[in-house]
Amino acid sequence: MILSFEGKTPQIAEDVFIASSATIIGDVTIESGASIWFGAVLRGDLNRIVIGANTSIQDNCVLHCNREFPTMVGANCVIGHGVIMEGCDIRQWCMIGMNATILSGAVIGEKTIIAAAALIRENQTFAPGMLLAGVPATVKRELGESEIVRVHEGVEHYHEMAAIYREMKA
Repeated sequence: MILSFEGKTPQIAEDVFIASSATIIGDVTIESGASIWFGAVLRGDLNRIVIGANTSIQDNCVLHCNREFPTMVGANCVIGHGVIMEGCDIRQWCMIGMNATILSGAVIGEKTIIAAAALIRENQTFAPGMLLAGVPATVKRELGESEIVRVHEGVEHYHEMAAIYREMKA
């Protein structure tokens, strides 16, 4: 479902895959090659949400914003199932694990992995290239080359899956 809100209509590139049960509302921009999967909700009613090129927002994610902070997700990110984000800035080439929560004002540097079920607190800022885990999340270590390759593989996998689902018109 794609809905306008107070005169703001989602701006979606032509080649984006949006699952039939996804909901996109208001001031939302989704760039080329991105995918929005089943049950995801992107609600840009209080501020804007931007999804970068080739980024996947997987099943049952909830992305919101608030009056102070937009939600920005860079290009080539993999946002795992059930992730909750509000008013945060995720830079490019990040992988966010299933059921992680990222709160307002948080900034995640590029090429970062956030472990499943991690909690990023309000206004936390993390340098690029880190593995973050825990509740609340802390830096565990710098990413190795194999983990960066894994992010690239995840982006490519979801890009391929989106092409299949676009053909099916799911």
